[in-house]
Amino acid sequence: MMQVYRLLTEDDTSAFCHKVSAALAQGWALHGSPAYAHDATRGVMRCAQAVVKEVDATYSPDLKLGNL
Repeated sequence: MMQVYRLLTEDDTSAFCHKVSAALAQGWALHGSPAYAHDATRGVMRCAQAVVKEVDATYSPDLKLGNL
């Protein structure tokens, strides 16, 4: 078993909440606090949330984390 890590990001809309909720439904767990920052280039607020998951796999840079 190994632990994998993803950082989910999205504009501050319901899409971000849905992205995090979908990851939780797939067995990912929240890791740390969410982050919130202003994207001055686009004039929007952005959100980020780290998630982790224990998987029965061997690490490879080609591993598709969203498919685990």
